[in-house]
Amino acid sequence: MAQLDPKNINKIVLAYSGGLDTSIIAKWLQETYDAEVITFTADIGQGEEVEPARAKAEAMGIKNIYIEDLREEFARDYVFPMFRANAIYEGEYLLGTSIARPLIAKRLVEIAKEHNADAISHGATGKGNDQVRFELGAVALSPDVVTIAPWREWDLSSRESLMQYAEEHDIAIDYANQKTKSPYSMDANLLHISYEGGVLEEPYTEAEDDMWRWSVSPEEAPDAPQYLELEYEKGDIVAIDGEALKPYEVMIKLNEIGGKHGIGRLDIVENRYVGMKSRGCYETPAGTIMLKAHRGIESLTLDREAAHLKDELMPRYAKIIYNGYWFSPERMMLQALIDKSQEYVNGTVRVKLYKGSVSVVGRKSDDSLFDEKIATFEDDAGAYDQKDAEGFIRLNGLRLAIEASRGRDLSK
Repeated sequence: MAQLDPKNINKIVLAYSGGLDTSIIAKWLQETYDAEVITFTADIGQGEEVEPARAKAEAMGIKNIYIEDLREEFARDYVFPMFRANAIYEGEYLLGTSIARPLIAKRLVEIAKEHNADAISHGATGKGNDQVRFELGAVALSPDVVTIAPWREWDLSSRESLMQYAEEHDIAIDYANQKTKSPYSMDANLLHISYEGGVLEEPYTEAEDDMWRWSVSPEEAPDAPQYLELEYEKGDIVAIDGEALKPYEVMIKLNEIGGKHGIGRLDIVENRYVGMKSRGCYETPAGTIMLKAHRGIESLTLDREAAHLKDELMPRYAKIIYNGYWFSPERMMLQALIDKSQEYVNGTVRVKLYKGSVSVVGRKSDDSLFDEKIATFEDDAGAYDQKDAEGFIRLNGLRLAIEASRGRDLSK
């Protein structure tokens, strides 16, 4: 990874949201490095208008402004491949923030190459995982990339100091003179919205009801359940209730429906890659439904040992993504295995949504491995010879019988 030499920094591509932190970073980069700043704003489904970022960037004299709708690429090339693996970190977290960073890093590097820029920059803090994800992603795609991380360099260490800097430099922040800003640090995309900070920094304090943005509480959800039919091709949802949809449209629709039924709320303490524990809350309606339904169709179409191997590899795959190694040989190797496993993961899953819960209540597939003639409790007409089980059990118990015959007590 290239080392930073301020004297050689003339152009910087900044991952820019238009919010307080990155607006201040844009101005700080201009002043500190006497460099041209190019802004890049990605619409990955955060649910907010991204176009206002253009006016804010223009107000700071920025000429090259990129605002791009990446929702389809994000869903198709990042979220859907991850869900083929049933990826979940530490048993609960559906990796909503983790999976968004590689795509942003990829575009930062591409824009930097287009403009022959000397550096890229981001607004991730020195305490979080995102700095690692951005920078590992960037260096994997451009080994000579220079990254400027202002939070690791400047002395603006509090919200008050940031607000003062904004006022002194005439940076237009929507809430600068109002008391309307959420007390939480939030990040949103098609897959989830996350909340950190505020009262959540005390792990025993329950999250406030009015914090949640995408979902009603399960108690306030409709009293009648809703059923959905999700159609799969090679492990990906391609239609909902018979309506063909693109990947990002699938996620938009499932977020809307899932949120209405109070689905996808999560409150966890996770282990960050940088070494600390962090408490966060997440809303992931679409992802919660997608995970449950995908396991439902796999249960019907995936061979037992293939399914078990996937489950054994999944925690490693999830950790790779969480730690920022999407662009890595190990992730690519695992992805090839996972994608191969999805060849026959086709069919329809019927799910029931009710007051915060998702239940698989039906599944069907032309590629089903479920054989009713063999599985039935009724007369199977000789499809399965139950006498075969005696020898099967005897051979599998042989090693245990030998242990016991040698006087070894396996009950302790």
